[in-house]
Amino acid sequence: MNIKNKYIALLIDAENISPSYIEKIIDEANKYGTLTYKRIYGDWTTPQLNPWKKKINEFGLTTVQQYAYTKGKNSSDFTLIIDAMDILYKDKVNAFCIVTSDSDFTKLVTRLREDNVFVYGMGESKTPISLVNSCETFAYLDKMMTPEEEIVGEDIVEKPVVKPEKSPKKTKAISSITPKRRVKTELKHIIDENLEDDGWAYWSLIAQLLQKKFPGFHPRNYGSNTKPLAFFAKMKEFEVKRDGTITFIKNKS
Repeated sequence: MNIKNKYIALLIDAENISPSYIEKIIDEANKYGTLTYKRIYGDWTTPQLNPWKKKINEFGLTTVQQYAYTKGKNSSDFTLIIDAMDILYKDKVNAFCIVTSDSDFTKLVTRLREDNVFVYGMGESKTPISLVNSCETFAYLDKMMTPEEEIVGEDIVEKPVVKPEKSPKKTKAISSITPKRRVKTELKHIIDENLEDDGWAYWSLIAQLLQKKFPGFHPRNYGSNTKPLAFFAKMKEFEVKRDGTITFIKNKS
């Protein structure tokens, strides 16, 4: 992937994503190329999206209105999906950044990738693994936030008032972040399967294969905001060496 040649359609599900993430979203998407489209979807007649309205002009987002025809259903789904296909056939972009934690977009991501476009996903840790693994790479927005940013984020998100007697029991959201132990185990297997004659593996190849195996992997998911190589180099299970500009890795016996 040549990042500099990516022209990206950034499509945000406003009803599923907090506005406190917008700066992280824009910064991350810009790493992958030029943002040709910056669209945000939702029913803008509802008070729940008022916090987003403060961010629209600041970040140059184009709002797309979708009325909620079915109670309890995310109104953004249909319009975002139709828009994505329209943009695809206009042939003005070669990458999409879909920002949502809703598994309903899994089929859309799969369809976009069938046309050989790069799909970068963003969402919270609660994002179902089906959507995470459908993307070529996925970023967990809540893992990008510092404690100070998380507090601000909670303050600005407007939440609907629910009467106590009708309030359902809260269930803890299941995280789709792969446990670190499994990542290490799979990395060991990938290294063993790609060793050169001297017993070392090219890190560039290993990193690509690991990303394909776990699109949502990033050290920040485990509290370490470093590059993957530095993350694994600190572990006792792996050994790293450099030869000029080439980096190698192997499992310690």
